[in-house]
Amino acid sequence: MIVLGIETSCDETGVALYNTTPWEEGKSAFLGILGQGLHSQVAMHRDYGGVVPELASRDHIRRVLPLLDQSLVQSGLKLTDIDAVAFTQGPGLAGALLVGSAFAKGLAQSLGLPSIGVHHLEGHLLSPLLGESAPQFPFIALLVSGGHTQLMKVSGIGQYELLGETLDDAAGEAFDKTAKLLGLDYPGGAAISKLAEHGRPGIFDLPKPMLHSGDLDFSFSGLKTAVLNQVKKHSTQNMSEADIAQFHADLARSFVDSIVAVLVSKSEKALQQTGCNHLVLAGGVGANSQLRSALNAAGLKKGFAVHYPPLDLCTDNGVMIAFAGALRMLTENNGSTTSGAFDIKPRWDLASNNLK
Repeated sequence: MIVLGIETSCDETGVALYNTTPWEEGKSAFLGILGQGLHSQVAMHRDYGGVVPELASRDHIRRVLPLLDQSLVQSGLKLTDIDAVAFTQGPGLAGALLVGSAFAKGLAQSLGLPSIGVHHLEGHLLSPLLGESAPQFPFIALLVSGGHTQLMKVSGIGQYELLGETLDDAAGEAFDKTAKLLGLDYPGGAAISKLAEHGRPGIFDLPKPMLHSGDLDFSFSGLKTAVLNQVKKHSTQNMSEADIAQFHADLARSFVDSIVAVLVSKSEKALQQTGCNHLVLAGGVGANSQLRSALNAAGLKKGFAVHYPPLDLCTDNGVMIAFAGALRMLTENNGSTTSGAFDIKPRWDLASNNLK
């Protein structure tokens, strides 16, 4: 079965074609990727310091058809070879989601194919199954992206239990806002991580919010405020360029170290509470080198395995949507085929999408 996946939840337009045969035969799921196209809107939104929803929607309209053509050329397939169309139904920006939904539903109807609405976060948490070392069910998923920081127990396809989530700013939002305070371009995650590599550990005593809260929830707004206070406290007016650069690097290092400490600690606690031995890191922040290193070290020390999606599948992409849609269709009595209406869910609890 060949599934077309369409991702338009925010500021990346992703289209991909996935063949379920390797998965069904017990081979590497990665082999099922036939072709894909991805366009990032980062350059367009950078001047505004964040995503502009109207601009995002208009750009998705321009990009989705050429990316479909690109994916078909890569795969050597025709539209008539497709068996189903999967698309991101939510959560995300309403206008952006409507573009993908309308395109997917229209294409599916014209070809007489089923369409499958996919939860964006389900795409992320299942994407490590495409990696070289796929996790075994059940596993704990740490979802860390621009708008979400969550810990989920994943017992199988469509079997998700929310263990903890952010109460205010997600980790990705904290990265972006801190980057802006340090004069770095949007998006801030990669820029902060790179800057932190030149920083000295322990120079700033930044808080590690909710590290000892006793639950699995997160809060990062206070950490962002602590960075702001340090920026205000240390005037750079009489500092040399080299000293300013070192100050920013040290602050970035302390900021990253604080976030990583909280994420690792909460992940370890989730594994202990559930008895799981496999941890999945997914979402855009999942590409962060410091977080990966800390989780790998913790895994070696505590005896659990850590799994990641391929690096090019950490950000939003069509492959994860095609893959998640395909797995939904392979699950008996999944009930995931959507109606003909352009139904989107800008706010959507993943656990409410569990298979019965």
